[in-house]
Amino acid sequence: MFNFLNAAAPSGGLFGGSSSMIIMLVAFVAVFYFMILRPENKKKKEAEQLRASLHKGDQITTIGGIEGKIVNIKDDKIVIESGEDQVRMELQKWAVMTNHTAEKDKQRRAAEAKEAAQKAKEERAKAKKERKENEGVR
Repeated sequence: MFNFLNAAAPSGGLFGGSSSMIIMLVAFVAVFYFMILRPENKKKKEAEQLRASLHKGDQITTIGGIEGKIVNIKDDKIVIESGEDQVRMELQKWAVMTNHTAEKDKQRRAAEAKEAAQKAKEERAKAKKERKENEGVR
């Protein structure tokens, strides 16, 4: 009945099977680290940086979906103003999910960098064209 276990058992002595088991365990731990722990730590670090970079006047969204503008920042709390009635709420900093002001600034900087790169590319092409024309004149 248990003959299939004997056929599947490694034939390398007492330690032949345990070394492959250790290798499999190390591989499993490495996969677990790179697939689960490392990305989670990266997300935590980004969220921590987001909350540390909050400033008065930033437009934010909380994890509950409340959108508003920061009017006051305390140690671990923020006061936001939301809606047409300018309702003020005091929230914990950890409740902030996104900072729209920072995202807009990031997008603006990326657009400026792209525009500067395009301009530099055009200038290099223009300079190259002028060099070729000057070489042809000589």
